[in-house]
Formats: sequence, structure tokens, C-alpha cells
Amino acid sequence: MLRPWWLGMLAFALLVAAVFAWLGQWQLGRAIDTNPPPPGSTEQVQPIADVVAPGAYLPEPLVGQRVEVAGAFVPGDFLVVSSRYNDGVAGYWVTGQLRVDTTEPTSLAVAIGWSDDRQVADDAASALNDDPGAAVTLTGRLISDEGPAAPPREGPATEMTRMSPAALLGWWHDVDELNVYRPYLVADAGETLPDGLGAIDSPAPEEGSGVNWLNVFYAAEWAIFAGFAFYMWYRLARDAWEKEVEALEEAAAGAGPPGD
Repeated sequence: MLRPWWLGMLAFALLVAAVFAWLGQWQLGRAIDTNPPPPGSTEQVQPIADVVAPGAYLPEPLVGQRVEVAGAFVPGDFLVVSSRYNDGVAGYWVTGQLRVDTTEPTSLAVAIGWSDDRQVADDAASALNDDPGAAVTLTGRLISDEGPAAPPREGPATEMTRMSPAALLGWWHDVDELNVYRPYLVADAGETLPDGLGAIDSPAPEEGSGVNWLNVFYAAEWAIFAGFAFYMWYRLARDAWEKEVEALEEAAAGAGPPGD
């Protein structure tokens, strides 16, 4: 182990271990949120522009954030999304495209109300589509895009089972050069609802932990890798030593006792 070659290999192992240790420290730094949002911050209504930008992902601490947004619904773009639950009861959401008041064309998907009857939901969406788009100011919770999903085989091709602005965008009108928010808004119960629709149950999100245990696990893995670099150096050096000892023993055995 004191030979120049193995001392060089030790220096290389030290370098590898240092890189692994740095990666572990980096993961550990990401695992612990040193500046978590204060408790109840999601219940303070903020302008949507202060929370997320169009096209941007909603950061995890802000999922469920209550926001205020002004705009006008686009007639003809009220659609029904199935597989929606209110207090454990399966039903349907009526959703719309809210054209937000900004300098550039920007839209936000809004879940307006819920019904456990598909016909009631369809009738409500049809009635809303017949109304001109009036200016409104909405408050509600921002929720992350659930991602699009293929319609069920037994249902129509237009059936949507996920609340996904990306999927809704494919059915909206006047979308050329349109900016779209990735999250969607669940409108508050206080907003005026069409006949037959009830308010969507949207409780406050649970307070999350300030520790990301997955990143803690990754940090521990990097520490193990750093230790493994030293073990590999020791194991290789020991194997080389054992081969030399074995070769010397074989040479001694081949020479035979003195006088033969």
C-alpha cells in the first residue's frame, strides 16, 4: 500500500470520495427546506400573477394556494370532466376557459361546479356556452395539472377523466398564440353556480414536512459510495499483495529444499 502506484490510487480514491461527499451534501441541502412557507399561507388570497406565470409549473409549496384572477369566460368552451369526487361521491365537473385580463392572450382552466348527474352537468355546460362571456373576478385554489389520459374504451372519444389544461386546450376555441396556465383553478363555493351544480369540495392542503426523505435517502447513498471508493482501493491493493505472496510461495515450492 505504500508503493507509489498504490499511493496514487489512494489519491484517486480520495478524489472520487470527495466528489461523492459533495454530491451527498448537495442532496442533503435540497432535502431540508430552510425557508418553508409559514403555516396557513395557502389560505391568504394572492393575485395569480404573484404565484405562478403562464406555462410555468406550480411549485410544490404553492399547490392549493388561494388566488384571485379577473377575466371573462370564452363561450363554447365549457366542458365536462368525469371521475370527480365530492366527499367520496363520484360525479362530474363543469369547466371553462377563463380568458385572463393581461396584455397578451392568456387563459386559465377553471373548475366551476360539480354534479353527481351527467345530464345535469351537460345541461349546465350547455347553458353556460349559450351566455356571452361577461367580465368576472374569481377566487379559488390553484391545483397542479393532473395530466391528460386516454378516454375509457367503453366511453365516447370526447370523454375526459382527468382535469388537465393540456387536454382541455385541445377542445378550446381561439387558441392561436395563446398562453395557458399549467395549473387549474377550483372556483370558490361563493361564486354564482348554474342550476343543478354544487360547489366543489376543495379543502385546504395539509401542511407538508420541511424534510424531503427521498433526498435524504439519496444523500445516504452518496455517503455509502464515498466509503466504497476506499474499500475498492483497499480490496485491489490486498488482491495484488495476495497474488505476490502466492507467486513467492509457488517459487519457493518450485525451488525445493537445499541439496536436491
